[in-house]
Amino acid sequence: MIKKFINKLFGKNDTKITPLGKRVEVPVAEHGIDRNLLDERAVKVVQTLTDAGFEAYVVGGAVRDLLLGRRPKDFDVATNATPEQVKQLFRRAFIIGRRFRIVHVVYGRGREHEVIEVSTFRALLAEASAERVSGNEKSSKHELAGKSHVVDAEGRVLRDNVWGPQVEDAARRDFTVNAMYYQPQSELLVDYHGGLKDLRAQQLRMIGDPETRYREDPVRILRAIRFAAKLGFTVEPASKAPLRAMAALLPNVPASRLFDEMVKLLQTGHGLASLEQLRLQGLGRGVFPILDAVLNPDGSLPEGPRGEFVRQALQDTDARVADGRSVAPSFLLACLLWHEVKQRWQALRTAGEPPVPALQQAIDQVFDARVGDISGRGKLAADMREIWLMQPRFERRGGSGPYSLVEQPRYRAGFDFLRLRADVGDADAALADWWEDFALGDEEERRALIEDARQQERRNPRAAKPEAESPEPLIDAPAKKRRRRRRKPGTRSDGDAPAAAE
Repeated sequence: MIKKFINKLFGKNDTKITPLGKRVEVPVAEHGIDRNLLDERAVKVVQTLTDAGFEAYVVGGAVRDLLLGRRPKDFDVATNATPEQVKQLFRRAFIIGRRFRIVHVVYGRGREHEVIEVSTFRALLAEASAERVSGNEKSSKHELAGKSHVVDAEGRVLRDNVWGPQVEDAARRDFTVNAMYYQPQSELLVDYHGGLKDLRAQQLRMIGDPETRYREDPVRILRAIRFAAKLGFTVEPASKAPLRAMAALLPNVPASRLFDEMVKLLQTGHGLASLEQLRLQGLGRGVFPILDAVLNPDGSLPEGPRGEFVRQALQDTDARVADGRSVAPSFLLACLLWHEVKQRWQALRTAGEPPVPALQQAIDQVFDARVGDISGRGKLAADMREIWLMQPRFERRGGSGPYSLVEQPRYRAGFDFLRLRADVGDADAALADWWEDFALGDEEERRALIEDARQQERRNPRAAKPEAESPEPLIDAPAKKRRRRRRKPGTRSDGDAPAAAE
């Protein structure tokens, strides 16, 4: 204690220095990367930089995936060119970021555009050499202005824009399997920290002292969990040991960055495995307010319709990603929070609020409690709200209402949400069948379905009430009018296609 106090008093610390690795060049005969898995635009970026006299490599997760025989989703490039020098070489290039200044080189336009992220080799600097501020990104904006290397009171890096050689750039990366460099022209793999060996052993090992590295950036804790789930790797013991203790630093991370990491955990094709990894590391609760609304105290999904609803949503999302189809964060988040919305909705209705205003109030309460103030909240909230508000509208199947509802831009997402609820017993399966038939039917079939619904409502007036009050089947359309498409895992649209397009 006395030593720590003296060190702190004199501005010293006993943080362990991350060691520099030794450059090992691995030829293609040994690493076996298939050039057919490369992205031609990433190769073009590397070629442009090398033609201009700079060093340039494909780096990070893309190299890791190439070594595993997988086609990477994204390609990053690392170079000794500064951001300004990179920007000058490309027609559409934009310098972004404050914490890390990088360049986005953009190819194509609209939904088909592709971004190659280019970063400059960064220097490995000790925490003692950094300027220190007492606040965070928001509260210390003025102190951060114009500074290149800054940490907060806990040692978390707030600015890291000091350039250095490749050997130092490799040392400041997180896991050994993410710290390899590949040169497409020479097909040379550069490995400083035994990443290829760890990859073949299927293990995640932190470069340097794990506790120090987690303290520099607590998000590395979540990256360890995500990579373990995605790759099926184990976290080696020394890198695993501090995870739970270091998680206490996660509240210091900006909420928007934590939110983005949660979306990556759940929506990159290994959502269920990620939840299991969070549970195994004791981090299922207390990290993400949205998951706190869903998971049991031990981090597991609850039994019954509530847990099965989330499990099915994650399974479908994983299947869609595996098939190369798009997924919308609003849909999955709406699934995660639905039962809390529903619980608050019912409580407000019991207190005397009309159904629609009660639902709107419940949505606001849940969004404030579980999502908070994050970047992009407006669009996300609008999409989630539309999915939820559509649910009681499915109960009303008379007049022109069904015709206008199926024409809504988000109808398919709302219907998929209803179908998922019906599959786990949270909504009436006959109601979901009716809407599926209506969306796919011709004009004559639609009129017959509306008439069937009207007759059913006359026989059973309770059928017109919201599903929370009426467990009985709402419609039993004649079999000859049905054109059923049974949903299989991963077949929802997430609202990215019209109802009849799939």
